[in-house]
Amino acid sequence: MGAGAAGASEQRLPVRRRFEVFEMHMVIYSLVEASTEDEALSTGKTVFDRLVGADPHAGAVFDYHVTFDEEDTSVAGKARWGDLPTAAPVDSDDGQDMLERGWEATKEEFERNLDRVKEALDELSDEEIMRDEDLARHAFHQVGAYDGPTVFLYNEYANGIRHREQLDRVLEENEELWIVPADVHF
Repeated sequence: MGAGAAGASEQRLPVRRRFEVFEMHMVIYSLVEASTEDEALSTGKTVFDRLVGADPHAGAVFDYHVTFDEEDTSVAGKARWGDLPTAAPVDSDDGQDMLERGWEATKEEFERNLDRVKEALDELSDEEIMRDEDLARHAFHQVGAYDGPTVFLYNEYANGIRHREQLDRVLEENEELWIVPADVHF
């Protein structure tokens, strides 16, 4: 990729905030196997549909999603986060950037909630924890979450990617892996 293309890529990816959470919106990413961008986007949308409960066999963990190919919204997707690729091969510069952002956000949320759990165990009585003092029980729940606002990466089956070995396995097992971003509301 030439210097001009790299510069354009850097301009497309917003740097508005370190965390990808803003006013009950967050950017999540689906890792899907596909041979084209259109196929990746279609499969990604299926993942996001499952996460919002559009699939009758899946429970909703987010309220709705907007992918970055959608132009008709003024409150989500590009309107909120700026231009992100609609889908990118994981081994591309854009793909690597989105993968790193999703993984770092997942790690940071886990560590933040784990610190809250440790603090609750050190400072609160069992009764206070049981009453959810300082949202202690909520932090316990978030540490154990398999999906939702503390998980930023999902595989093509809408399963949250919660630890590095799981991410590495997804990266190694797929020939043509793409990453698809979506703005979700929770």
